[in-house]
Parts: sequence; C-alpha cells; structure tokens
Amino acid sequence: MSIKIIGAGLPRTGTNTLKESLERLGYVKTYHMKELLVHPENLHYWLTLKTTGTTQWEELYKGFQATVDFPSYPWYKEHLRRYPDAKVILTVRPFENWYSSVHSTIWQAGPQTVPQKIVMMSKLLFNPRLRSVIKCVKFAKESIFKDHFQGRFEDKAFAEKIFNEHIEDVKASVPAEKLLVYDVSEGWGPLCQFLGAPEPHEPLPHLNKKENFKKMLGELMQGHMV
Repeated sequence: MSIKIIGAGLPRTGTNTLKESLERLGYVKTYHMKELLVHPENLHYWLTLKTTGTTQWEELYKGFQATVDFPSYPWYKEHLRRYPDAKVILTVRPFENWYSSVHSTIWQAGPQTVPQKIVMMSKLLFNPRLRSVIKCVKFAKESIFKDHFQGRFEDKAFAEKIFNEHIEDVKASVPAEKLLVYDVSEGWGPLCQFLGAPEPHEPLPHLNKKENFKKMLGELMQGHMV
C-alpha cells in the first residue's frame, strides 16, 4: 500500500482533525504522532529518516494510506520523493492561535517542576515502555523546537518568521495542482473537492482541543489509542 496523502502542516494546525477526516473519507489508516506514541518501538524508522533522508518506507507505512502531523511533516519533501503521485495538504491557522496552542501543549509536554520530574524518574525506573515513549517525546520536541525553530521558539517574533517561512517553503516546493492549503475551519468543502470525494453529511470532526491535550497524551503514553 502506498502513501496517497502527505500532510505538510505543523502540529496544532488541525492535524488530528485532518487525520480523522481523511479516515472518514476512506484514507485508512492515516499516520499521526499518536501512532508513534502508541508504538514507540518504531522510532528507529524516523531516526533513520532524519539522519539519512530515507528509511524502510514499506515497513513503516504498512497498512497506511496517508500521513500527517509530526513526525512526517519536517520531511515532507523526502516523502514526496518517495511517493511522487501523492497529494500534499498544508494545514494552516492564524499564527497567534497556533502559537498559544503549541505553547500550552507540546512546549510544556512532560514534567515541568522538580517534584514532577522526581515522580517521572521513579516511574521510568520500572517501566521500559514509558522510557521508550519518553524518547519519542524528546525526539519530537528536539526536532520541532531545537531544529525547526532553531532553539528560539520562545522568541515569538522569530517563531512567527519560521512559521510563515514553512508555509511559503511548502508552496514553493509542491506543484500547485498537488497542493491544498487548508484551514480546517473551512469544513469539508475544500478538502473533498481537492480529493474528488463526496462530502459526508456529518460535520467535520474538530478534535484535540488544547484543554484535552494532557489527558490525551497520558492515555497515549499508556499505549491507548485515542
């Protein structure tokens, strides 16, 4: 099975909504960061992609038809080279909303205070799976904040510059006929038109609101897909 849809949008731009929407339109299954947290043993595929520019694609995406969010978005060009017939969807949202969402979720993922870190250390001692999941979280935060945002995410003006540059880079790198720049607030219309699919009767599934992030992350870290 080949990847047909590549998501180039940053995390917290409606990527979970896009995942669920694509699956309702028949693109089952759609890969998302949630998959990696539930199956942390697959981190090596992404580490290989990051260091070499390629990976064992067939093994990584066995059974999948689409991929969105992190960990695929930083390497959307490598994905497009591997899957040249795929379409690309760039999810976008207003910067201020995006920055606030990321700052209160991904940026703060993991223990923040000394007591929280002590509790986490005690859990890690007796839970090999949790140690593997933490490696995935560290990989995500390093790739997004250290690499993509050059260690300056807290510099809001600089973060906005990188945010806008990513959007322009995708537009410049993907042929127009293969690209949909998409705000999930637009509903089914643009997405279904781009994919040549009939619009479902039910509303677009708006998911993964920031107030639910900690609960969702906790369940994923325990191996429960949500």
